Amino acid sequence: MGNETNPTDHKNLLRRYLPILTWLPKYKPSWLRHDLIAGLTIWAVLVPEAMAYAGIAGVPPIMGLYTIPIPLFLYAIFGTSRTLVVGPDSAACLISASAVGALAACGAAEYLALTTAMAIAVGVFLIVFGTLRMGWIADFISIPVMAGFLEGVILVTIIGQVPKLFGIDSDSGNFFQRLLVIVQGLPDTNLITMILGVGSLVLIVAIGRYLSKLPAAFTAIIISIVAVSALNLTTKGVDVVGTLSTGLQPISLPDASLADYMAVIPGALAIVLLGYIETLGAAAGAASEEGGRIDPDQELVALGTANLGAGLSSGFVVAGSLSKTSVAMRAGGKTQISHVVSGILAILTLLALMPLFTNLPEATLAAIVIVAMVGFDQTAKLAKAMKFSRTEFTLGMICFTGVLTLGVLEGVGLGVVLSLLVLIKKACRPGTAVLGRVPGERTYYRDVRRRPDAETMPGLLIFRFDARLIFFNCNFFASEVKRGIAKAREPVNTVLIDAEAMNDIDITGADRLIKLNTELNRRNIVIFLTHVRDPLRDKMHRMGVVDAIGAGHIYETTRDGVDAFVASRKPLPATGDDRSI
Repeated sequence: MGNETNPTDHKNLLRRYLPILTWLPKYKPSWLRHDLIAGLTIWAVLVPEAMAYAGIAGVPPIMGLYTIPIPLFLYAIFGTSRTLVVGPDSAACLISASAVGALAACGAAEYLALTTAMAIAVGVFLIVFGTLRMGWIADFISIPVMAGFLEGVILVTIIGQVPKLFGIDSDSGNFFQRLLVIVQGLPDTNLITMILGVGSLVLIVAIGRYLSKLPAAFTAIIISIVAVSALNLTTKGVDVVGTLSTGLQPISLPDASLADYMAVIPGALAIVLLGYIETLGAAAGAASEEGGRIDPDQELVALGTANLGAGLSSGFVVAGSLSKTSVAMRAGGKTQISHVVSGILAILTLLALMPLFTNLPEATLAAIVIVAMVGFDQTAKLAKAMKFSRTEFTLGMICFTGVLTLGVLEGVGLGVVLSLLVLIKKACRPGTAVLGRVPGERTYYRDVRRRPDAETMPGLLIFRFDARLIFFNCNFFASEVKRGIAKAREPVNTVLIDAEAMNDIDITGADRLIKLNTELNRRNIVIFLTHVRDPLRDKMHRMGVVDAIGAGHIYETTRDGVDAFVASRKPLPATGDDRSI
């Protein structure tokens, strides 16, 4: 009897991993009309963007359409956001192209297989990380570093589309190498292609500004197809996507070996990190407007299943999109039903409408990408970072420069490594302060650097350490104490360590504190401790710190420690409670 499982536990477990079971039973019939309209709107945005972003990934436009339906269906089942839209993402596509391009020639069958394998690898990693509750991985990249990376991605993506816009030859290489090739190739510009491409770009911007209810990219595609077909522009050197196969691809694994999957792991991990950050940000933004809640760990699982579905259906990597989610919300979408509708329409497009895209000009797809990239401009975030933190701004600019000069994947790695180094440095060099008593007060002690009027006592150094005392910062702690002693205006014979923020200590930290006490004792300087919480005191007992310093030198408050110091010279009456900060 005692081993029986409560049915409620099973339901809660299912709802945790299948959030659709939470919102679908509460679905209101009155929402259906809104979701149908939103679904049609999302379809009109996703189809052109998916075909355009396929160019960023270096694969045929048809693969962009393969990438739409299954991820939408799977996220609707596993996602915790009611309105987040998942689909092809420019940054993820560019990382995929960078990683796969180093392994196979663009356009080759091996390249296509590796691109699909990349999506599967990303999906597996995301599902594993989500199952292990590793949503904290998003904390490894700061906002300025992410902004620097994305700004670099924006420029690299745009420069990669410019040749299609002008009908000139392109080349591989970093941003500056591609720019040089474009400048050298400008005399060979195809005038008709340029007019069509720039015209599409202007049209998309104009519709977005003056006729925002129209799907700008889809409208541009229709007009450009009509223009190419009516004027027979293919005979004048205008590149089009050509005949696209009709129908759905069977659900299957790509033709890739285990070695191929191992080779795409670095790129997959970069996409996992950045794609999850973008998805989480978009989901959180949507939740703040719709009043819902999201589970960061379940979002890993949901995004993982979406990528797995994309790979198994011959597509490429996907991520959550704030821009497409905003479109869905503006269209009145209430739930993921709208995205299911979009997925169904994408399937119908693949089954029946593909011949209509034969004369779709590459220049129009390039214009769609360029406008989308400009909309992601990160200069405002970088300017904010420059205003508030030069260190973080510098990190962002290093990442930005790394993307432009080294490559997208290398830029991601550089950003992550720099972020970790800064994190480690801050952990190794936490805040410290020498405290002094505020004039007119007996119980307030402040950092003398912030309060120059705070009074210090001759012979006493009150030192605060704002972190746990552990292996990677204990030497810094000791050196800061010694520096405080050396900078004191009069010889110090007592160091009072305020341990209010020192909520933990490890073996190395305890050993360093004992050695510091020994060193200072040789110089006739004693150590007092104050604000030592019970768990920390217990550890200090076990590690020999209390025996070394002396139980009589550990005080409840800073004021108690000061009174003990003064009592050794001229006793003063004890007063009040301590409120040192």
